[in-house]
Amino acid sequence: MGKRSLRIETTRYVHCTVLRASGELDHAGRVRFSARINDVWDWSSGPVFVFDLGELNFYDSSVIGVLAMVMQRMEEEPNGRIILVHPSEHLMSVLRLTDLLSHVELRGSVEETVAELMVQSEARGGHEGAALGSAIPPGVMRANGPKSRG
Repeated sequence: MGKRSLRIETTRYVHCTVLRASGELDHAGRVRFSARINDVWDWSSGPVFVFDLGELNFYDSSVIGVLAMVMQRMEEEPNGRIILVHPSEHLMSVLRLTDLLSHVELRGSVEETVAELMVQSEARGGHEGAALGSAIPPGVMRANGPKSRG
């Protein structure tokens, strides 16, 4: 069985930051993932993080450590949100056992979540991206080109 190292892809939208992790999330990966989250903490108002962990082929308790770190920091953020996209049954079970499930929102897909967040922001009258100019499509702002890989 060959090891796949952790791959972290971040995409910046006006209303949220999407973090996709694939490969293996172990202790070393936890350190990298936590550092990446810290790097992008202020990318969205709130902040609002959308985690897509569906392509993790291995994770140990480090996944709980990463989410717990985010939850702890979110306690200082009145509008912060943690959204998990299509979590595996195993991850759901672990979140229930650790009583972390009540601190996250669950959604079916990244695309639907991003669209939902845009609609919610527009309904509240939020136009954070309006000052960015018309060169960027409404609601989408990406850093470091199309995707940033950590």
